[in-house]
Amino acid sequence: MQLWNHCENPYPFVPAEVLDSADSARASLPNKYCDPVIASRLYDEVFEEYELCDDLGLNIVTNEHHAGINNLYAANPLITGIVVRLTRKVRVLTLGTLITVRDDPVRVAEEFATADVISKGRLEIGFVKSGGSELASGDANPMRIREREWEAIDLIDRALTSHDGPFSWEGRFFTHPHVNIWPRPWQQPRPDFWAATSDLPTCAELGRRGMVNTLVFGGFDKTRQAFDMYKRARAEIGLEVAGEDRFSYMAFCYVGDTDREALRIAEKICWFIADQGVPAAGGWSGQADYDDPPGVCDSCRGGKELPVGRHGSAATAGGPGAARGTGACRSGLSLGCFRIWR
Repeated sequence: MQLWNHCENPYPFVPAEVLDSADSARASLPNKYCDPVIASRLYDEVFEEYELCDDLGLNIVTNEHHAGINNLYAANPLITGIVVRLTRKVRVLTLGTLITVRDDPVRVAEEFATADVISKGRLEIGFVKSGGSELASGDANPMRIREREWEAIDLIDRALTSHDGPFSWEGRFFTHPHVNIWPRPWQQPRPDFWAATSDLPTCAELGRRGMVNTLVFGGFDKTRQAFDMYKRARAEIGLEVAGEDRFSYMAFCYVGDTDREALRIAEKICWFIADQGVPAAGGWSGQADYDDPPGVCDSCRGGKELPVGRHGSAATAGGPGAARGTGACRSGLSLGCFRIWR
């Protein structure tokens, strides 16, 4: 099973009284509370951790969120470019550039190809639909977002795999008269594609396309439903059975000196998801989860649940032996990839 480090590089130094009075910690908190000196130090710390991941053989996930303290990776292509240059051995998954708020998928394909060449073939490409705060920050229309996402993926795919000169694209959402990216990707025909979703029709389409399906905090039941839909969609059109490397799951992980310390911190982590996800700037949410956000709260340890949170998400917490808890996910979901959110 592959292990992946997923760090969102949050900014934890805003006074509690400011957070308590803010409309939203992840959408409309004024950036006057962000000290660039502290932010620079946080980047340094995480990049040093990524160098340690490279030494240990722990693959790396870069990601993207906007307009809040939960994530300082607003510029995913830039962060990914730095990470592939800092590392030498591990694979790097960009999960990812928010293609539903980008106007030009061809430019995104150029960014992916460049990072793949710099990494000498260690890049993996992940797609995410975009959430409410991202749509608001990118001034994107939520209507027909899935259709726009699939067309962007198709255009990126063709741009990465076409090598015989320029082609034109006339789609429903994107028009590009001249596509001819340089450099072409190191990996042939292209880096592997991932997508983060538990939406069953989308999981079925991922299965038909052979993309990696990754879930976040879904809990065992919801994740099994998603993966079963992926497998069923492939079987219905006669495709071969997908290997475990097509399935990925992510959970919060915290290791303390004792189980008691780890569980205490894990319960606090629930605020990160459950209490900060209020409507985005201007009161516009863009998706229902921002009104009733998911919690963080099943434990993979022994199949038990932490006594916090409101929905079926997953967290692993415990003393130094807590890493064994990830085995429950491995055996219960037939995973090929486990992403550790720390």
